[in-house]
Amino acid sequence: KTIHSRLKPKFYPSVSAPSIPSLRSLGLRLKGTLCSSQTRSISLPQKMTDPNRAIDSSSATKETVEDSTASTFRDTTALAKEAETSSLNLASITDGQNERGIPAVKFVEDIGALSESFSPPASAEILIGAFTDLFTKYKAYETNLSQKRLNFLQKIPEIEKSLAIVTTLKKKQDENETITTQYQLADVVYAKAEIECKGVVHLWLGANVMLEYTYDEAIELLKSKEEIAKRQFDEVNADLAFTRDQIITSEVNISRIYNWDLRRKRAAKTAS
Repeated sequence: KTIHSRLKPKFYPSVSAPSIPSLRSLGLRLKGTLCSSQTRSISLPQKMTDPNRAIDSSSATKETVEDSTASTFRDTTALAKEAETSSLNLASITDGQNERGIPAVKFVEDIGALSESFSPPASAEILIGAFTDLFTKYKAYETNLSQKRLNFLQKIPEIEKSLAIVTTLKKKQDENETITTQYQLADVVYAKAEIECKGVVHLWLGANVMLEYTYDEAIELLKSKEEIAKRQFDEVNADLAFTRDQIITSEVNISRIYNWDLRRKRAAKTAS
C-alpha cells in the first residue's frame, strides 16, 4: 500500500491591508510589463496591529484605536487621481532581471527617499498598490513554473526509458540476437513474445504522430531531447527559486511601507 503524507504548507508573512486598493483595483496599471496574472487578495498579518483584532490590555486597545484612526486611507477617487499623475513605473521598483527576463524587485532601504523620488511624491497607498501588483504577478509566475516543473518530472524519465530500450535493441542487433519480452495484451494480461531486431523503431512525436527511425537516428534524437529537457528543467528550477525570492522581498517591502506610514501618521498626530 502506498501511504500519501500531507505536507504542511510553507507560510510566508502575509502583507497589505484589504482597505488599501491596488493599482489594478483602481483600473490602473504600472507603466511597464511583467506577465499576466490572476487577481489575488492579500490580508494584513495579525502582527501589524490590525484594528479589528481583539486585545485584552487597555493600553493595547487604546493603541489599536489610535492606529485605526491613523491608518484611515483616502477615498478611491483621490487614489485613482494620484495614480494617474504619479511618475511611478515598473522600472522604479525593480532592479534588472534574470536570464529569462523575470524582473528582480528592489528591496526598499529608505521608504521616505523612495516616496520622494517620484513626482509628485508617492503616498504609502500607491506604493503598497504597486508592490501588491508585482506580488500577484510573481505568484502567477510561481504557479506556471511549478506546473512546468511537474511536466518535466514526468517527461524526462519517459525519454530516458525510451533511450534505454532503443540502445538495447541496437546492441542485440549488433550481436545478431533476438529479444524475449512480455507483451501486454490487456491491462493485467501479458504474453511472452520474441522480437527480431531489424534496425527500425517507431517513436511517438506527439499529436497522434508516429515516425519511423533507424536505431542510430532514434538514439541521436532521444539524446538530443533528453539534453534539452534536462537543461530546461534546470532553468525552471532556477526561475522558481528566483521567483520565490522576489515574492518574499515584495511581501517584506509591503509590510515595511505599511509600518512606515503608521509611524509617520502617529508622529504627525502627536506633534499636532
